[in-house]
Amino acid sequence: MKLIFFGIDLILPLCIGYVCRYQSVIKDHVFNKMILNNILVVYPILSFLSFWILPLTSDLMWLPVIGIMIGLVPGVIAYFVAERKYTEDADRGSYVMSAILSNLGTIGGLCVFLIYGETGYAYQQLIVLFQYLLMFMFCYPLAQYYYRRSYGGEKVKRISVFSILFSRNQLAVVGILLGGVLQGFGVPRPHELDGVASIFVHLGAWTALLPVGYSMDFAKMRGHYHELLDLSAIKFLATPLVIYLFSQFVIADEIMRNSLLILACCPAAVNAVIIARLYKLNINICVAAFIVTTALFVFVVYPALFFLLSPWGI
Repeated sequence: MKLIFFGIDLILPLCIGYVCRYQSVIKDHVFNKMILNNILVVYPILSFLSFWILPLTSDLMWLPVIGIMIGLVPGVIAYFVAERKYTEDADRGSYVMSAILSNLGTIGGLCVFLIYGETGYAYQQLIVLFQYLLMFMFCYPLAQYYYRRSYGGEKVKRISVFSILFSRNQLAVVGILLGGVLQGFGVPRPHELDGVASIFVHLGAWTALLPVGYSMDFAKMRGHYHELLDLSAIKFLATPLVIYLFSQFVIADEIMRNSLLILACCPAAVNAVIIARLYKLNINICVAAFIVTTALFVFVVYPALFFLLSPWGI
């Protein structure tokens, strides 16, 4: 049943969103509102409910470190691969962005929730928080570096990190803090709320992935698919191996370790496309990376992890 939900919540909305590209009834602004609904409503509520029942242990102190590692480990490897692989800096920048940023928010949250419920989802939310920090503090300056190398020092619009970190897009952080405070003071969560998180996880998956499916253009990405096999190896082999070995030494909670392993295997994120568009990098490489790694994750990587890590066994 959980694998059926995985297909319903992940594969189906991507397919329906893609079909919507060829109709004229639902316009772009509808999909934009779906994304905004996730940022302002779904993610803050889920963060609040999950952290309300999350046990506060010493293992939590390692999540910021591992959250940064999930981005930096593949990023460092991809940097050296891209320097040898591409001749254009715009291509190198897109390749590195696709390696650093993973789809932890939507796909990672859904996949962890299906196996470990709200506890796993709460761990995922903390990891996502530090992935955003890595994106704003590291990826944007790195993308600007590739832009300047590619375009000979042309000026690009600067982004205020303060305005990004302290905007309505970060309401999930408020949910994390409120839930953590209630947990810290020992306030029990009402049993009537037990099923609410599940509803919002499924709702959030659909409203996040429908716009992604709508944005996919296979024709423009066809020439880049064969270039991304090595990126898949970085995302699905090298990064999970490093994260798993490191967590074995510092984290005692098995559910937390396994949740981190799932998150370390997540495919490339759409956020890489946004950065590539902003800094005039090769957008098609980022979108192709998202499609190739997502397809491998959906049909190969996650089913294997599901049967390997599920508490009820194979």
